[in-house]
Amino acid sequence: MELQQMRYVVAVAETANFTRAAERCRVVQSALSHQIARLERELGVRLFDRTSRWVRLTPAGAAFLPAARQALDAADRARAEVAAVSGEIRGRLAIGAIPTVTAVDIPNLLRDFHSRHPQVRVTLRAGSSDELIERVRQGELDIGFLGLPRSGRPKGVSGRVLAWGELIAVVAPGHPLADEPDVDLRRLSREMLVDFPAGAAGRAQSDEAFAAAGVAREVAFEVSAPELIAQLVRLGLGVGMLPASFAAELPGVQPIPLRDPPTRVEHLIWSERRPSPAAAAFLQLVGGPEDAGAQRVR
Repeated sequence: MELQQMRYVVAVAETANFTRAAERCRVVQSALSHQIARLERELGVRLFDRTSRWVRLTPAGAAFLPAARQALDAADRARAEVAAVSGEIRGRLAIGAIPTVTAVDIPNLLRDFHSRHPQVRVTLRAGSSDELIERVRQGELDIGFLGLPRSGRPKGVSGRVLAWGELIAVVAPGHPLADEPDVDLRRLSREMLVDFPAGAAGRAQSDEAFAAAGVAREVAFEVSAPELIAQLVRLGLGVGMLPASFAAELPGVQPIPLRDPPTRVEHLIWSERRPSPAAAAFLQLVGGPEDAGAQRVR
């Protein structure tokens, strides 16, 4: 069993197509097919069911795939550790971030990181805070940038607080609240509200604030992305609550400060295991305050 064969299996599984997998691996399709067939003979099972129209993993292939990915990751990590001894940072770096991160400028961080370590292959994925915590815990991501309510703590990962800030209300420019200097949660609860789905970390921030104020509310629209919240607000379908620093950059909505606003804490997280050389270099570049000196983002 060879690492190259595992790469071919992963490529076919991810593209669901032998031709596209061969293109990704930069080999002719016949060579890729031959190596996968050779691996199947060695294992004594078929890894893929395939016809002229489709390709899918067999149960044996589905069982083999996670182990193949782990083996490839381990091989990449070994090469990266050896290169780091001579001062060269290489390998892969997988970063996840929620869309509303404002404590750091991720695009500029990536530009600086790439200029210092051009041999590192970087991927950036968006997701919810809960999803990112789990993916870092499972080793699918090296680094995560997320936002949690004040009471939230990411579990099963290492991390530090980057910043904390407040949520504000956002309304359409013609909304009756648009000219108010501020608004309290009791008044806001009488509006059609747009928020994240129940159970999400983004939703917990506002849920905790309304509960602390002793105010019941009903969420009319549940959406999974802050951009969708802003879009529904622009259309006059409801009132949303978003991080102040993020909302300030949104066109077509009117931000309104809240009295006793919900608080959000931005966290930087990474695996509890020793970071890879690339992840360690990125964490060093991010720097930032520790929990006691977390920056407040307005």
